[in-house]
Amino acid sequence: MRPAHLTEPAPAAQLPRRRPSHLRSSHLRPSRLPGRRPTAALLSTVAALLALLAAGFAYPAPAAAHDATTAAYAGVEDGGAGDGGAEVVATLDLEYDLLMKSAWLYAEAYEAKDRAAQLRQLKINADAVTQYVTERFDVARDGKACTPRRARDADVHTRGTRPFALLTLAYDCPGGAGATYAISSALFPDGETFVHSTQTIVHYDIDGQRGSQILTAAEPTLETTGDRASHQIGEFFLLGTEHLLFGIDHILFLLLLLMGARSLRDIVLTATAFTAAHSITFMLAATGAVHVPGPVVEPVIAASIAAVAIADIVLRDRPGNARWRLPTVFLFGLVHGLGFAGALGIEESWSWELLLSLLSFNVGIEAVQLAVIAAVFPLVVLLRRTPAHRWALPAMTVPVAMVGLYWFWDRLAITA
Repeated sequence: MRPAHLTEPAPAAQLPRRRPSHLRSSHLRPSRLPGRRPTAALLSTVAALLALLAAGFAYPAPAAAHDATTAAYAGVEDGGAGDGGAEVVATLDLEYDLLMKSAWLYAEAYEAKDRAAQLRQLKINADAVTQYVTERFDVARDGKACTPRRARDADVHTRGTRPFALLTLAYDCPGGAGATYAISSALFPDGETFVHSTQTIVHYDIDGQRGSQILTAAEPTLETTGDRASHQIGEFFLLGTEHLLFGIDHILFLLLLLMGARSLRDIVLTATAFTAAHSITFMLAATGAVHVPGPVVEPVIAASIAAVAIADIVLRDRPGNARWRLPTVFLFGLVHGLGFAGALGIEESWSWELLLSLLSFNVGIEAVQLAVIAAVFPLVVLLRRTPAHRWALPAMTVPVAMVGLYWFWDRLAITA
C-alpha cells in the first residue's frame, strides 16, 4: 500500500475541447456583403418609387382633365323635306366651359357654375356659340354643303360631373334622291390649345342609313354609304382602350384590386367579378334598359376607390379578409359599368350596329385591363416576397384612399 502522499491524484473532469478562437466556424463563415440579395433591394427601391408614383398619379387635379382630351357627341337624323331638298337635324352635346372658352367669350360666360347662369350665358351668346360650332361641324349632301341654322334654344345638362351644352342645329340640304351624306367635325382643334385631342362620336340615321363613327383630327369625315362594320369595330375598340387608359378613377380601382390580391387565384376571381359586373351594367345602360343619372354614378365611383383602399389597409391581415372582396368588387363593378356607359354617351335606338359598337368598346376596355394586370401583378407578387411589402403596399394604398375621398366630396359638391 502506497503512502498517501504518493497516491495518484483523481483524474480531472474531462472538459470539452474548444478550437482556438481564430479557427472557430463563426469566424470562418463568410460575412454577408451588401448586395448579396440584389432582387430584394431592387424590389424595395421599386416599391418606394411605386408608392411615390401612386401618390403623384392620384393627386387630384380636376381641371387637368380638360387639358388632355374631350369628347363631343352628335346625333344626326332626318328632319323632313325642305324647299327643293331635305332637312337634316344635328343635336350636339359639348362640354359647356370648353365651348365658351373656345368661342372666345368673356370669363363670366365660362365660369358660370349653376344651370340657370349657364342657360343665361348661352342665350346671351347664342350667335357667337352658333357661329363657332357651325364653322367646325359640317353636313354635305352629294358633295354640296348644307346650310346650317339654329333650330331651338340651347339647353344644359350634366354628363358625369361636367355640364354639357345641348345645341340643336338644322341643315338645309340641296335636293336629290338616293343621296350620300358627309358629316365632318373639327370641333375643339389642338390649335386652340384648350385640349390636346377631341373625339366626336357621331350617331346618324339619315335617308335609311344608320351607323356610328368616331371623328378625329386624323379622320374628320364620315360618309353614310358603304359597309362600315369592320371600321366600327376598330374605332370603338380604340375608344374603349383610351377610355380605360385615361380614366384615372377606373385605373386606380383596378390597381387597388391588384395590390389586395395575394395569389393568382385571387386576381383571376377578382378580375372576373369586376369584368362580369361592369359588362352587365354597361350593356344595360348603353342600350337604354337602365338609366342612372351621372350625378349619382360619379360620386359612388369615387367612393368605391376610397372604400376598397381603406378596407385593404384596415383588414389586410385579418382572417376572412377574402370573404368581403368578391361581393364588394362585384357591387362596385356594377357602378363602374354605368360610368363606362355614361362616358360613351350613346343615345340611339336598338340595332345590330349599336350592339357591335358596344361589344367593341367593351372588348377595348378588357384588353387594357388585362394588359395592366399582366404588367403590375407580377411586381406585386415579387414585392410580397420581400420585407418591403409591409410598408410599400400601405404606402401606395393610403394616398389612393385620400384621393378617393377627395373625389367623392368634390363630385358630390359639383352635383349638389
